[in-house]
Amino acid sequence: MIAVDDVTARLTLDAVLEKSGYAVDSAASSAEAMAKIESEQYALVLCNFSNESVETSRNVLKLAQSQEYRPATAYLTASPDAPGAREGAEHLLIEAVEVPDLLTHIAELIGNRAVGRARRAARRG
Repeated sequence: MIAVDDVTARLTLDAVLEKSGYAVDSAASSAEAMAKIESEQYALVLCNFSNESVETSRNVLKLAQSQEYRPATAYLTASPDAPGAREGAEHLLIEAVEVPDLLTHIAELIGNRAVGRARRAARRG
């Protein structure tokens, strides 16, 4: 899921990810993101609500992390120095000038989450 309030960034990421073979859902507000997180299952939640408070993005990521399906989470920003950029997220994704770099980061996040799930399942089974 792409949970981003900047319409240009959201639509661009949506198009790039879909063109790269990912199934993408998006949310334009924190309320919409939270409702979708509770009703759907996502492998990854990318979040940045720059027009809302820093706490808003943090709350969306915390909600995602609390779900039983445990998606990977990342705060999406153009700057590692953005207020609250590292708080509440497992990872910080810097918007890449090079699209392949961004896609590599996304694939790594999803892959790492899948490996963790497989390890947990193996320990239980």
